[in-house]
This record gives sequence, structure tokens and C-alpha cells, in this order.
Amino acid sequence: MPDRLNDADQAFVDHLRGVLPAAAFLDASDTFLTEPRGRYRGKGVVVAPATTDEVAALIRACNAARVGVVPHGGGTGLVGAQVLVEGAVPIILSLSRMTRVRAIYAEEGVMIADAGAVLADLQNAALNAGKMFALSLGSEGTARIGGLLSTNAGGLNVLRYGTARAQCLGLEVVTPEGEIWHGLTRLHKDNTGYDLRDIFIGAEGTLGVITGAALKLSPIPAVEGSALLAVTDPAAALSLLSLARDIVGEGLSGFELMSRVGFDFMMETGLMAAPPLQPLPDWQVLLRVGLSAGSDADDALERIFTAASEAGLVQDGLIATTTDESNRLWAMRETIPEGNRLIGSIASHDISLPLSRIADYIPEAARRIAALGPLRINCFGHLGDGNLHYNVFAPKGEDRKAYDPIRKQVSAIVHDLAVEMGGSFSAEHGVGRLKVGEVEQYNDPVRLNLMRRIKASFDPNGIMNPGAMLRS
Repeated sequence: MPDRLNDADQAFVDHLRGVLPAAAFLDASDTFLTEPRGRYRGKGVVVAPATTDEVAALIRACNAARVGVVPHGGGTGLVGAQVLVEGAVPIILSLSRMTRVRAIYAEEGVMIADAGAVLADLQNAALNAGKMFALSLGSEGTARIGGLLSTNAGGLNVLRYGTARAQCLGLEVVTPEGEIWHGLTRLHKDNTGYDLRDIFIGAEGTLGVITGAALKLSPIPAVEGSALLAVTDPAAALSLLSLARDIVGEGLSGFELMSRVGFDFMMETGLMAAPPLQPLPDWQVLLRVGLSAGSDADDALERIFTAASEAGLVQDGLIATTTDESNRLWAMRETIPEGNRLIGSIASHDISLPLSRIADYIPEAARRIAALGPLRINCFGHLGDGNLHYNVFAPKGEDRKAYDPIRKQVSAIVHDLAVEMGGSFSAEHGVGRLKVGEVEQYNDPVRLNLMRRIKASFDPNGIMNPGAMLRS
């Protein structure tokens, strides 16, 4: 075990001021000390280098002084990886001044960018080059690519394009000793040793700091279309998924399951005046197709709707007739988490399951939760890749704080059942500090031991994001 870390005290900060320019030192505002759910309030001295060399100089100084470093991207993470509450005062390493798109190789389908580039800006840069960067999620106007890679973020397009890991060719990383790994390869094939890229992606800043990334760009679909379909239950939604894939193959780019409760919450909080489908179904699927030139998206969606109706899977639906209408449907889907936030959950969960177990999981989890009381459940998510957001709320009109004593019981039910059914307690949100106990509880002992050995090998002084993912 590493020795106890030291505070980033005034003497150490004064030393850093001799190493880095004055512009690198930012005020420790709430932007850097809080996280979206309000579960944690952290502490630290905020330093924002502008170059990879400056990051390396900062990390070398921290390692020599044994001062912890908490990397900070857009601060949108939901498991507390970006805030440190306990222990010595750390340096909060902000990527907010490293935002360049370094190069775009449109014909190769590659973009190289600083790790602090905001996802929406990368999407726009790709579009301006006639390409698409397919990673897409609700926080894309704030989230930075370094943090998204560090958590292996998912989002709406995983079904077709994969997670952040699948959309990255190479990385530039500063190690805990302040060395720079120049791994910004544009190669799709390079079998010359261990794949270090995959070690750093998803490591949540515990093994080093991602400072740059080589990202895959995809062709822009020539035609797109969206449809909102009412299904009888999650089992019907899964059958619909298989049917839609049979009809459009890889052209199916999004497939989202939404429960009635999510719409109730949006209407209860004033985020939605009225649902698109009335009467409001218990379950709905929002799907998107992206097809090549010469294809007809409306025709493809009509064929999906007709076949699903004939099979008894779909009772009602609408097909977006304009781009604006399609965008409104997807904006509605992305508003569900805001409705959840305004209602206030007892416990929120990000789980994944084998597709064939989802239809069993949802009613069984609800049955087990009901044993704790008349709680409300908003289950929704990326059905195409087996990722469910399973959030539990107090009865209408009651304060969620009154249910704090059962929060751990609720999470244990949700996670235990997911693991029992061959799933995971964390699909796309990561581990952070919130789920360190679950890592120890549910992981294979050999895997857990290997993770600890990797951490000790890469970061023997334990300075990188202490307490995240693995207990310090």
C-alpha cells in the first residue's frame, strides 16, 4: 500500500506556480467541487494546464510530493469519480483549457483532439468535414472526450457504433510518473504488444490522464427516420428489436425503451404538456434508422410498424414526418433524466443484462422492490445493447429523504438480481466512488486481484484519482 498522501497545501501550490503559468490556476468553484446528483461535495486546488507538457509537469510535481490528482472533464459523471470528499486535499486537474481539434483526416475517417474538447464541438467539427462522430448522449453539450473515454461512455448510438472505446483508435496519456505516452495512432490494425489504449479507457483516471485521442469518424447516413411505437411489454419490445434488425440490419441505429412512469414524471414536473401517444401506453419504444443513399427511411419504418402490428407487438405509433419532429422525439427521450432529477430518486441504477433476460428481470425486480413498500419505478434505457436505467422513487407526494434508510436495500435488490441473471451493476456510468463496494462484492476475485496489481504497477504512489474504482 502507498504511504498516506499529502495535502496540496499553500507551499505546494506556491511550488506549482513556479512550474506552470498563472493562467493554469482556477478558482475552486462549485463547477469543480460538486457532481450532478448532489450526493458528494469535494475539495481541492484546481489547476488547468493548456498543453500535454504542462500536464506532465504537474503530474511529476504531484508524484514527487505524493499529492493526489483528481482528473476533471465536464463534471457530468454520475458516480462521483470527479470529486474527492475524504482524505488529503488533492489537485483537481481540469481539462477545460485543452479543447483543440488537432487534425481531421476526413478520407481516413479519423479526428485527433485534445481530451478537453466538448463532445458537441467534436460532433460539429466532424459534420463540417462531411463525417459524423457517432458518440451521442444527453450531456454532450458539457461532457469532454477525455472523461467520456475514461468512463467508456455509451449513450444512444451504442447499438450501431459501439461505446466510446469502440470509437477510439489511439490515445495520448500522461502516466502517474509524468511520462507522456504518444499513442495517437490512426491505425486500425497494430499488433505490436499490449493494447495500452484499452487499459486506460474505462480506468476513470486511476492509471493516468488522457490528454488526447484519435477518434473514428463515420459516414453520415444519407437518410434517417424515427418512430415512436407503443408495445405491450418489454418482451414485445425485444421481439420488435429482432424484427427491426431483420428488416433494416445495421441501419438500426437507436432503440430506446421507455416506461409510462417516465412520461408521468415529465408531465408532473412541467417538462411535457402532453405525451405524443394518447392514451399513454405502459411501454414505448423510440427507434431510429439511418440508411444509405437510395433507401427510403419512411418506407423502412412503415414496414417495421406493419410487421410488428401483424405480430401483435405494437398497438399504436407514430412515424416522424420531418427532421424537426424526429429531433423532438429524441429530445423527449433525453428529458427523462431531468424529470427523474426533479422528482428525486431514492436510488438510481445503471445496469446491463443479456437481452434474453430483460423481460424476466423487469417484473421480477419490481416484485422484489414492492416488498419494501409502494415505491415508484422508472425503468428505461438503451434496450438495443441491454442497458437499463432502473430508478426507484418514493410514492407521489412523499419526501424521498424519508426513504434514505432503505436506499441500500433497494440497490442491493437491483444489483443482486442483475448479477444473478448474468448482468452487470454498471453498464455505462462507471464505478467512481459510489460503487467501489460493488466492485469488491460482485467481481470475480481473480479479476479484482488483477485490477489491484495493475493499479499498483502503474501508480505505486497511489496519486491518481485516489479512492475511485478501487479502495485506497
